[in-house]
Amino acid sequence: MKDLPADTRPREKLLARGAASLSDTELLALLLRTGTAGRGVLQMATELLAEPAHGGFGGLSGLLNAGVDELKRIKGLRGDAKRAELLAVMELARRAVGQQLKAREVFSSPGAVKQYLQLHLGARPHEVFAVLFLDAQNRLIAMEELFRGTLTQTSVYPREVVQRALQRDAASVVLAHNHPSGTVQPSRADEALTQTLKAALALVDVRVLDHVIVAQGDALSMAEKGLI
Repeated sequence: MKDLPADTRPREKLLARGAASLSDTELLALLLRTGTAGRGVLQMATELLAEPAHGGFGGLSGLLNAGVDELKRIKGLRGDAKRAELLAVMELARRAVGQQLKAREVFSSPGAVKQYLQLHLGARPHEVFAVLFLDAQNRLIAMEELFRGTLTQTSVYPREVVQRALQRDAASVVLAHNHPSGTVQPSRADEALTQTLKAALALVDVRVLDHVIVAQGDALSMAEKGLI
């Protein structure tokens, strides 16, 4: 990057104009700091953010949700330091949004709920069913991933969801799961599962406030669609 004009170098640009002025590639290049022999850091960042068909991770979300083994296959990320930094950045983002939801009423910032769930579930290659347990003021107590695999009414057990809600002393919950296919439209099975869990939790006076479906880069609230 030293060969670039001073006002176009990512670090100088960030300090002069603010982080929002940088592209995803420039931000990633700043985090990586160095490239590899014959491949500058900006080129490396571009390749990492390319679509999977071209050897990349499909953007920042895909890269930052990648596991250790996925990162190890990339030349320039085989050392522990850079992989650790990328994994740390993602965890910091999760925790920052989680702190927001614990500090205030969840639905005062519905966008933060979707962002939080996308950070946790959006890039998973398999289906995951999670529950956000909320207190009487609708603040986040905890999120738990309860089930994995193909999610149906027979693979998500209402009894276990009810037990965890009681153990967490939750007043309400937000249900969530991901669609690895990339579409966030709820299926009839999703709607049926929501109603089953809503009925089971109502028996112990726990409300289902929403069921959020996430995919990489997208999220849908079933409550906003009138399906709760």
